[in-house]
Amino acid sequence: MSQLYAKPIMKMKTRNILSFAAMLAFVFAIFVTSCNRSSSAVMPAGQQSLALYLTDGPGLFDSVLIDIQSIKVFVDTSTNTRVHDSCDWDRRGSDEHVKDSSFIWVDLGIKAGIYDLLQLRNGVDSLIATSTFPKGAIRMIKITIGTNNTLVKNSVHYPITIPAGAPNYVLIKTRGDEYDEFLPGRSRLWLDFDVARSIVQTRNGAFYLRPVFHFFTVKATASIVGHITPQRDAQAVLTITNATDTAYALPSPNGNFAVRGLKDGTYKVFINSTRPYLDSTINNVIVAAPKQTSLGDIILHK
Repeated sequence: MSQLYAKPIMKMKTRNILSFAAMLAFVFAIFVTSCNRSSSAVMPAGQQSLALYLTDGPGLFDSVLIDIQSIKVFVDTSTNTRVHDSCDWDRRGSDEHVKDSSFIWVDLGIKAGIYDLLQLRNGVDSLIATSTFPKGAIRMIKITIGTNNTLVKNSVHYPITIPAGAPNYVLIKTRGDEYDEFLPGRSRLWLDFDVARSIVQTRNGAFYLRPVFHFFTVKATASIVGHITPQRDAQAVLTITNATDTAYALPSPNGNFAVRGLKDGTYKVFINSTRPYLDSTINNVIVAAPKQTSLGDIILHK
């Protein structure tokens, strides 16, 4: 009996081995094809792409909900873009009907809607826009803000109003060489919405929006990370300063924090805690791009 069943078993094993080999060959072919497609995805001549990431400089609110309607870029396609360095960019930013053929406005085609900025703190960011358009120096990013802006503080919702007479857009001006070209013709930039400076509360308790954006690239800036213990009880807020710059961090409920977009230098980290926990200061924190400086576990004491 054993001899009668020996051959079919061997055939079955052979078929299984052949099937497995065929499957591996098929998977490998797909892998090679996808790699070839990826490596051959060359940017068309005369074109470039830009990816914009949105992140948040935190404020002491539960939520900050901003109505972002559109994001456009102003591209200088002239041969020598430096001759336009002295242009009145504010005037050009306010008037999108450009008469000079070397300048073009490009709508990045974002999905208009409400963005909860405080979900983007501590190193989290969101790809908000990406598009391909004619090659040139990107001299401005124009972010148009809608009217449906609110914040939540201590579980209470408040409207945020753009001041009367103020524009409903923000102009971020660049030279065109600050972007991270991570692949030929493909660039990216991070936009940091500075909540602490952007929202102003008046004496009567009303909130006004004066949007302040900073921009950075990860490879050209440094970061500071760490962990606060016990964050849930201490409710710590971090202020990171040197002679010229100030940044903030609001740790997550589990205590983790991250501050990005820092210039090279030596910083002081001040930790403002809620009683009965004591404030704390860490001096001489040295950072250098593109490294991440870790402060480790910072234990707060009563």
